[in-house]
Amino acid sequence: MTVRATPVRLLVLPGLGGSGPDHWQTRWEGCDPACARVEQRDWDRPALAEWLRAVDEALAADDASEAAPVVLIAHSLACVLVAHGARRPGWSRVVGALLVAPADVDSVTRTPPETRGFAPVPRAALPFPATVVASRNDPFVDFERARELARRWGADFVDAGLIGHINAASNLGDWAEGRRHLAALVARAETR
Repeated sequence: MTVRATPVRLLVLPGLGGSGPDHWQTRWEGCDPACARVEQRDWDRPALAEWLRAVDEALAADDASEAAPVVLIAHSLACVLVAHGARRPGWSRVVGALLVAPADVDSVTRTPPETRGFAPVPRAALPFPATVVASRNDPFVDFERARELARRWGADFVDAGLIGHINAASNLGDWAEGRRHLAALVARAETR
């Protein structure tokens, strides 16, 4: 077991619509200098190839000699984005992913039509440690479907209880519980 000398960089990947000022992702960015958001050209009309390129560019932005390992912090549609991008060549720096409230883009009743371009949801195991956090009353994914995705992705699974889509509407503030899941994931990544 080795401990990484370079601190882990945190890349925030919001889902459809981006994450507004009251979303826990935005709050984490505001209080943690290691967090940086991957911006998308159009948060409301997602295009898979375009969103993947934005992540590719964010991962390539650092000087290669100083490139820190990366943990992704994804919400909703961005969880599916991570599953699509996980094996891309430029993603080799990714050492972990916190996948919160994955959207079920395969379901025509659970997710909006503008997310269909992300279907089908990749089901291969991720090449890095991951944790899926799901709520029992999320309108965008059935709880058992979220558990199934975690299993297929080889991710740990966390039952978050009854907190909706785990977004700003869930009134989580800084979402301390989520920060604990992130800290555990970063600790795992740092010792890989």
